[in-house]
Amino acid sequence: MANQAKIVFLGATSASFGLSMLRDVFSSEELRGCTLTLVGRDAERLGKMAELARQLNGRSGAGLIVEQTTDRRAAFGGADFVVNATAIDRNRLWKMDFEVPRKYGIRHTLGENGGPGGLFFTLRTLPMIFDFVRDMEELCPNALLLNFANPESRIVLALGRYSRIRCIGLCHGIYGVREHAAKIMGLPTEEVDVWAAGLNHFQCLMQLRHRATGDDLYPRLRAAEIDYDPDFSPFTRRLLRAFGYWLGCGDGHLGEYLAYGWEGGEEGYDFSADERYRAEFAATLESVLSGAVAIPANWLTPSGERGVAAIAGVLHNRKRVLESGVVYNRSAIPNLPAELAVEVPVMIDAAGVHPISLGPLPDPVAKLMSMQASVQQMAVEAAVHASKELALQALLIDPVVNSTTAAVRLLDELWEANRPYIRECIP
Repeated sequence: MANQAKIVFLGATSASFGLSMLRDVFSSEELRGCTLTLVGRDAERLGKMAELARQLNGRSGAGLIVEQTTDRRAAFGGADFVVNATAIDRNRLWKMDFEVPRKYGIRHTLGENGGPGGLFFTLRTLPMIFDFVRDMEELCPNALLLNFANPESRIVLALGRYSRIRCIGLCHGIYGVREHAAKIMGLPTEEVDVWAAGLNHFQCLMQLRHRATGDDLYPRLRAAEIDYDPDFSPFTRRLLRAFGYWLGCGDGHLGEYLAYGWEGGEEGYDFSADERYRAEFAATLESVLSGAVAIPANWLTPSGERGVAAIAGVLHNRKRVLESGVVYNRSAIPNLPAELAVEVPVMIDAAGVHPISLGPLPDPVAKLMSMQASVQQMAVEAAVHASKELALQALLIDPVVNSTTAAVRLLDELWEANRPYIRECIP
């Protein structure tokens, strides 16, 4: 592989993650000589992102070869890494995932990775993911898939069960955990070290230490949060007091997995802010490409995501430790099912992705997460078999669902809305 690796970026036209990936690629000195192939379905938008990539490449001196194509299979030939940041009609369908269950009395927080929304996100996304993966198995079987798309846990679980392609899911949630804990303790974030394990968006902070001294900071966190602003992460702090550990990466994400998660807020995702950001990004991009304005300074700096760090760890055999990665369990967390996607620290080198086990979760925390493990397993089976019967069963074992009548009604409505995307995706 040396320094001639080929990196294929699916979803390069993404307004949210596309820029982040380009910022990281062209801020790195470690990918010099690599080929970056941008893939997108909209040729016009793809052309604009490719032109931005070339400008960033020239401005930074990163030394990559930039390609673009709307033909995924053409891109996969000879690929060493495939980065996935795709979604199907993201905001329109996500709004339905959130609003339809509420109409039938389901109280939930985001409608993305847990509850009914998590199920339908899984049902429509996995067939697309398996299209990618079957092409990879044929055209670049040794490539590493780096997945940034949700629902992370269910995608990695499905691939662990039904594909031989190596993959890792990457998420920045762990940084939110560290930032929240540091804020409560009154410490700079960079002075705080965290070690966590669990499910994506539902990790347990196993170790909280001072980076310089190694001192255990949990006593300081537990003491400081008692009198801290009561409006800051109140749901997460309630569980901290009950279980003794900081869980998840924010009340909204954590609440997706629990029957009482709505107590942390039921406002859902801010779609209006998301649409404003997309419009602003599109306008700024047009101005940059026309030469009317300079490239914004933050576009020339790393985003904080870990995709490029992972690629470089493999490419240069760095034995690089990443704070977290979503991987197929196989006992990385011994008291969660082996057939499950878990989020744990990982070490990455030329031999691949190596989960770092922090040992068993605290028993009560493991029991809390085990309920969601069964939901995720059932949702994956419903998706890969395109089974409405299994989908209903997945809803009825989900702690967020509080009514059989509501489950049947929302299933009928959302199944119809997602019918164009639901299909069997295993031989």
